[in-house]
Amino acid sequence: MAGHSKYANIKHRKNAQDAKRAKKFNKIAREISVAVRIGASDDPEFNPRLRTAISAAKSENMPNDRIDRAIKAGLGGNGNEENYEEMRYEGYGPGGIAIIVEALTDNKNRAASEVRTAFAKHGGSMGETGSVSYMFDHVGRIVFDEEAISEDDIFEKAVDAGAENVRTQNNKHTVITALGDFTNILDALEKDIGQPRSSGLYWLPQAPVETPEDNLVSLAKMIGVLDDLDDVQYVYHNCDIDDELLEGYGG
Repeated sequence: MAGHSKYANIKHRKNAQDAKRAKKFNKIAREISVAVRIGASDDPEFNPRLRTAISAAKSENMPNDRIDRAIKAGLGGNGNEENYEEMRYEGYGPGGIAIIVEALTDNKNRAASEVRTAFAKHGGSMGETGSVSYMFDHVGRIVFDEEAISEDDIFEKAVDAGAENVRTQNNKHTVITALGDFTNILDALEKDIGQPRSSGLYWLPQAPVETPEDNLVSLAKMIGVLDDLDDVQYVYHNCDIDDELLEGYGG
C-alpha cells in the first residue's frame, strides 16, 4: 500500500507539473502570436517583441513546432485569429505589497472581473492603472544559471554589452537592461554565453519591501491564483523575496 501511495503521489505531482507547463506554453504561444500581429512581421530580426517571445519559449524548452504554429496564428494562417488586447492591472496584496498584473485577453470584462476577484479573495485590493507602477522601473531582464558562467565574467560581459546592472543571487545571474537596449544585449550575451534561463521585459521594484512570513503565505497563494488565470501573462510584486522562493510559500 505504501508503494502504491508513493506512486500515486508521484503521478499526481507529474500531472500537476504537466498541466502547469501546458498552461505556460499556451501563454507564451499567445504572446508570440500577438507579437507577430502587432509587429506585422514574422522575422525576429525585425520584430523585437517576437524575438523576446521566442527567446522565452526556448528558455522553457517549448517545441519548435509549437512556436511555428503560434507564429502562423499571428499571421492568420490557422483560422484562429483571436483579437487579444493588452491590459495592465495594479493594486495591493497582503501586507500592502504592490502588484502589477499584465494580461492578454479577448474579453476585457472577464479578465478584469477575474483579476479583481483574485485580489479581493486574498486580502488585496485592485486600484487604478498607475496606482503602483510608479514604484517600479520597466526594464529588460536576462537570467543565467550561476553554473553557466562565473560572477566576474558575467559582470564583465554584461557591462561591455551595455547592461545597467548585474546581480548574482540564489544560484543565478540577473542582468538588468534599459528597455531600448534589451534585444541588443540579449543577442550579445546569447552569442557569448548561450541560451539564458529566462529573458523578457520586467517591472523591477525600485525599493523592495520586507514583509512578515505569514504575509508571504497569503501573497504566494494570491500570486498563484492570478498566474493561473488564462488571461494573465505576468505577475510582478515589490516584496523583497526571490520569485522562486516566494512560490514555495504557496504550498
